[in-house]
Amino acid sequence: MQTLAIVAAGLMATTVQAEPIQIIEPAVITEPEKVELGKKLFFEPRLSKSGFLSCNSCHNLSLGGVDALPTSIGHNWQEGPINSPTVLNAKYMLAQFWDGRAADLKEQAAGPIENPKEMALPHDVALEVLRTIPAYQDEFAAVFGDQGITMDTVTDAIAAFEETLVTPNSRFDQYLAGDKNAITEVELEGYELFKANACSACHNGPAVGGTSFQKMGLVKEYITDNPELGRYNVTGKESDKNVFKVPTLRNIELTYPYFHDGSVWDLTEAVKVMQEVQLGLPLSDEEAEKIAIFLKTLTGDQPQITLPILPPSNPNTPRPAPFK
Repeated sequence: MQTLAIVAAGLMATTVQAEPIQIIEPAVITEPEKVELGKKLFFEPRLSKSGFLSCNSCHNLSLGGVDALPTSIGHNWQEGPINSPTVLNAKYMLAQFWDGRAADLKEQAAGPIENPKEMALPHDVALEVLRTIPAYQDEFAAVFGDQGITMDTVTDAIAAFEETLVTPNSRFDQYLAGDKNAITEVELEGYELFKANACSACHNGPAVGGTSFQKMGLVKEYITDNPELGRYNVTGKESDKNVFKVPTLRNIELTYPYFHDGSVWDLTEAVKVMQEVQLGLPLSDEEAEKIAIFLKTLTGDQPQITLPILPPSNPNTPRPAPFK
């Protein structure tokens, strides 16, 4: 009996391994103090010129890690150039931002703080804000020792928190783990269509995407008013024009509107557009709807976040300038 159980377990593991999508694992927190500090900084509006915006403004953890807008709103109501990608499961991405200009979450965290169209606060001022708050001095000392409050330690803490923002235990994960009743017959049909229509060629792995760059409009030009050119802005190569990081499909029902330009609000419509411009394969409305139904099984357990109580400023803390 024990031998049979071992063989059965091996067959199940082989079946799971053969699927293009892998189970996503819960976060394992090994540095809780650093994660807690990073959480505070993620929600810290004083890291913006206005004293109003934080990382959570564009990556709202109540909204699937996005802001549910076509493009984000930055300092002084400036319109951002591109759709805000979800921060959930971002640890699985090969790089950060749509154009992949940041190698990892730590590098990514520094950009929006200083970007004049986002949080608009120069790094030296952001550090002065934190350094003038005694409670932050104590926390950074406890976590980083004599490294102090630097942009390196700030982004390290934020990245440590963001790495915990994974969404395991979706119904499709349960299906992959062996519970064949976790998804419906229609959802399974959608999954088979997802594979048969080559969606899984780019959307695979634990995050169901995020591990490659692809041209938006591979077989048919993608028409958009958005001026962003993707990887071209990083590499300068003509071949990289309109090449973007493949987004994760985890929690896709929560992360509308879709694509780098945020132009499509309906998931079924997004499936049809992708099939047309990326693959050029025929797809009926019914098939597209079934794929969209399957994609909703990828919504996992959302991070359960207790909002941090942020320490008060003091008379030496730089003042916000929300209307300048």
